[in-house]
Parts: sequence; structure tokens; C-alpha cells
Amino acid sequence: MRIISYNVNGIRAAIKKGFIDWLKTDPADIICLQEIKAAHTDIDVKILEDLGYEHHWFSAQKKGYSGVAVFTKIKPDTVKIGCGFEISDFEGRVIELQFGDIKLINAYFPSGTSGDERQTYKYQWLKEFHGYLEKIKKKNPKLILCGDYNIAHNEIDIHDPKGNKKSSGFLPEERVWMDKFLGAGWIDTFRVFHPEPHRYSWWSQRFPGVRLSNKGWRIDYFSVTKPLQKQLLAADIYHEVKHSDHCPIYLEIKI
Repeated sequence: MRIISYNVNGIRAAIKKGFIDWLKTDPADIICLQEIKAAHTDIDVKILEDLGYEHHWFSAQKKGYSGVAVFTKIKPDTVKIGCGFEISDFEGRVIELQFGDIKLINAYFPSGTSGDERQTYKYQWLKEFHGYLEKIKKKNPKLILCGDYNIAHNEIDIHDPKGNKKSSGFLPEERVWMDKFLGAGWIDTFRVFHPEPHRYSWWSQRFPGVRLSNKGWRIDYFSVTKPLQKQLLAADIYHEVKHSDHCPIYLEIKI
């Protein structure tokens, strides 16, 4: 099973930048998208179907905001949208697909960059979602969680750790949440295969040239529970793919 996770920062904008042409190269069996900023009625889904993808969407109630989607060439046994938390579901943040004994969860974690109110909600979401994952894990020990976590975990995951100590996405409380999350039986799959520095998945659009100079953050992840550890085959970051301020990340797993 080859899986891509990709914050497209607006699927319609990504399509204008060649996203569909990239899909035609068959980059993965399953494409998990975050921040789609659209509904399925806003694009020509026949193009996806012609490429062999079944598609599932969970758009935000607010138009042009947030939302997640999954395009898959492997038919899921079940699909579930939402996680039961009001604000999270209003913003279209979580979609789950079951493939045999493996559950794939595609999630778009909140950002706190727009101010204290959203940062407070981010902490609330992280607490709620951690409890939600622990509950799911009891029934489904084989879990894959992918998406834009909006957190750079360690200093190796950010180009300027000293200068960003007070920046949302690298705050001590957020990094402690990642410690707790990984300590609860999850594996950061990229670091299994890539211990090297300077590998990032997002570059700010506020500062010209940061992508060219690779001044980025690694805030997009594939995490799996420990029962899947021996089934991991590969993980990577496709920094050369440019339809968004993020780039796709990749996981290959034996099923």
C-alpha cells in the first residue's frame, strides 16, 4: 500500500498548478489531502474517477476553509467522516477509512498562528483528539495517522529552532503533546528511514525565497502504531513537488 499525505492549501489552486498531471504519474494508491478549501461539487471529479480513484470528502461548513479528502484506488471496507467533536467536525478535520485490519486516519490539525483564540482551540483539539485516538486504538490496534499536524516536533524538524521558540507550531506545550503522543505507542515513520536534518514539508509564504533556501518546517507526518512497525517499507518527503506551500509526504507499508 502506497500512501501520500498532502496539504494542498486549496485543491482548486493546486489543480491550476498541475496537481492533476501529477496524479496521472500514479504517485500512490491512496492520496490523503488536507486544507482542500472546497467541496466535491467545486471540481470535476470525473477526472479523478477516470484515473481510477474512488473519492471521499469531508468539507468544512465554512466555504473556502479547511476540509479533508481521500482519493483511493483500493476500495475501503468502511468510511467515516468526523470524530464527534463539534468544532472539529464543523471545520472538516478528520476522515477515516478501514482497509482490512488497518484503519487509516487523515487529519488536519488546527493552526494557532492567527492568534490566542485559535491557539487555545488548538490545545483543546489536541487533548480531545489524543483521547479519541486512544479509544480507537483499543478496537483497532493497527492504525495509520497522516496529515498536517501543524507541529514541528524536535529541533531537527525546523530550520531555526532558536528563533521560533515562541512561534505557534514549535511551542513547548505543542512539542510536549508530540512527546506524549509518540510515547503512547506511535512511530514517526519518516525518522525510521531518515535520521538526517534539513528535511522539511512546509515553507512559509510570508517570506520570499524560503523554499528555495530550504528554510522550512517538518509539520506533516505519517505515524503508525507499533503493531505496524514491521510492515513499514519506506517513507519519504517529496520536496520537489510544488502545488502548495506544503509538499507531499509518502509512506509504503506491507499489507
